[in-house]
Amino acid sequence: MSTNRINLLLTVIVCFSTLLSFSQVEVKGKVIDSTYLSPIENASIYVKNTTIGTISNTDGRFVLLVPVVNKKDTLIISSIGFKSFKIPVDEFDGSQDIYLEEDVASLDEIVIVADPRPTTGNDIVLKALEELSENLPDSAYLQKGFLRHKERNKLEFKWLIESAITVYDSGYGAKSTEHLKINVDEMRKSYDLRDVDSIFSYVSYRNRNAKRNKLRAQDIRREDVSKQQLVKSIKWNDTRVNGLQNLFQGKLNLFRNAQDKKALFGKDILDTHQFALDTILVDDGRKIYKIKIDESTNFVNLNTKGIYNDGYKAQGWLYIYYDNYAIKKVEYELVAASNTQKSRSKRLFGTQTNHKLIINYIEYNDRMYPNYIYYETPKLVNVGLKTNRKVSQKEIDRYNREERYYSTVQEILFSEIILDRDIVKSELNSKPWDMDIFLSKPYNKEFWKNYNVLLESEEDEEMIDDLSQRASLFKD
Repeated sequence: MSTNRINLLLTVIVCFSTLLSFSQVEVKGKVIDSTYLSPIENASIYVKNTTIGTISNTDGRFVLLVPVVNKKDTLIISSIGFKSFKIPVDEFDGSQDIYLEEDVASLDEIVIVADPRPTTGNDIVLKALEELSENLPDSAYLQKGFLRHKERNKLEFKWLIESAITVYDSGYGAKSTEHLKINVDEMRKSYDLRDVDSIFSYVSYRNRNAKRNKLRAQDIRREDVSKQQLVKSIKWNDTRVNGLQNLFQGKLNLFRNAQDKKALFGKDILDTHQFALDTILVDDGRKIYKIKIDESTNFVNLNTKGIYNDGYKAQGWLYIYYDNYAIKKVEYELVAASNTQKSRSKRLFGTQTNHKLIINYIEYNDRMYPNYIYYETPKLVNVGLKTNRKVSQKEIDRYNREERYYSTVQEILFSEIILDRDIVKSELNSKPWDMDIFLSKPYNKEFWKNYNVLLESEEDEEMIDDLSQRASLFKD
């Protein structure tokens, strides 16, 4: 065989292999609780022994792109407290809903063991925190993920950004502020309607950074502020309140940053939290503690610079594996508890729950990696309607009540974990590591064709469609 023919054959093989690696099998369906016939939200849908996976949305629906090379592997659909559903990827029939049956272990089992074990909620949580160094990643890794960041009031979406991100982390033993990096790789959607009602952000930004006399929001008219000034102040306020840096490097990354000074789940955890063992559930055949999070003697304080973000009580649930004390999931809320925070939350936000956090973990190579993150918080955007023109009381009430604050939601789905040292080192040195989600990037159709994203709920689909038709500030 001639050299040219050999080279041509090799080229064809390489091209075919590349095409094969990018070929995808689409798996989609709906997960239902067989007892109550209701959708199961946040069910895990993944390919066994891989990091390929997603979660179900509020409607119980999901979609997952699986590389064709994994089509013979086992697809697992699971949720804590239910029996798992397992089937080869290429045999899955998405036309039929998946019904999961409840699966609960006996609470009495915890006392019938040969080795002494913690039996109270507080002791189990303290044991889990002791084991973080054994259960969380201990060496550098990369995670590829999908970010959906949205803001809405009670009527409509005001902002939506969808991005592909890469997270680099050198491991649990290192400080996240120094050894955790985030990069926005690609942009999928970017819509923003806040140019008409972001005066509060502009005033806050100017008062914080200018040396002139303090402004009041009611003294500023929209036409007095340029779009460039609004964009700058919006970016500043979003980063200060709920940017990616805060989510990964701050206190609400409860377990990754448990060693940090003044960590929420640090050495003084029982001063601000109490834990009660509720029951034992089952997760994909493994027993798991369900533990109630409750308030303690002291308030939870976040100590956010420039914002009163203190005076809370904690509530929620912790799910901890029975066999190795690895933390599988946390559902965590901070509710106004001090008189000052109660008054502030009611007056500014119309809600007493200021922070909602969910973190799911996935086990890979005997370590627990974040798989899904949900974070929600209210944010003040104006100080009410101030106008000299004659308006109806209905309009005044609507503006003050429904346009006064937004609910901000960040969701991150991680679909790939990279441990190969050469790849980790290469990306660490080659990426710009810029976590600015406002960066303007062209839409890469081929990239998104093969990338797993979170499936929108039916309500979100309608609101996103409406937003896309009205967006103006960062329209792409």
